[in-house]
Amino acid sequence: MDEDTGAGRAGRESGDEKLDAQAALAIVTEARERALRELRTSYPLVFAVWGLVLLFGFGVIWLSVLGQHPYTGPTPVSLLVLVLLLAAGAVTTLVTVGRSLTGVGGVSAVQRRVHGLALAVGIVGVFALEGALAHAHASDSLLGVYGAVAPMLVAGVVYTASPAIWQDWSTRSLGAWLVLVAAGSAYAGPVGVWGVAGLASSIGFLVMAVVRRRQERA
Repeated sequence: MDEDTGAGRAGRESGDEKLDAQAALAIVTEARERALRELRTSYPLVFAVWGLVLLFGFGVIWLSVLGQHPYTGPTPVSLLVLVLLLAAGAVTTLVTVGRSLTGVGGVSAVQRRVHGLALAVGIVGVFALEGALAHAHASDSLLGVYGAVAPMLVAGVVYTASPAIWQDWSTRSLGAWLVLVAAGSAYAGPVGVWGVAGLASSIGFLVMAVVRRRQERA
């Protein structure tokens, strides 16, 4: 009789453990899905912010170099404005995306880190190469074109090729658009490149913000 009671108790404990494991898995899955929904909802804001950052940041640079003959480069004030705007865009992205992805771990977290690391390493490499070109006495015109399009080219390639789970056809299309903008605007010369690249890239981000907003409402 005692043996039967012990076996029954063991069976109930095993069943309780299975139920607890299933409940924990359900909670984790729900938290992950909720975080991804919040991330998708936050993307229109992130895209819109970067569209405005590029529009105004590159616009200020373009105004500062407009009419330069020969080209000597952006003024320190315009560069400071661009840096501050880029910093504001980066902070907005980190805060918004980081908050939305709280609770998302595993492969998703690894992919997110790889995506961010690839972009950071690429941008650092761009500026390191620009310093090398300046050290090699490259012309101001070459440095102007390179400085305008190289970071955009890196960002476009990363967006296009990234396997991050939150990306879909729209984000990859934006990456391809940035690559085309970087390549095409370079032909506008050291002055025109800032205006063309800034306007075209900002249009891409703003269009993507509208597309993502409509996707959320659908």
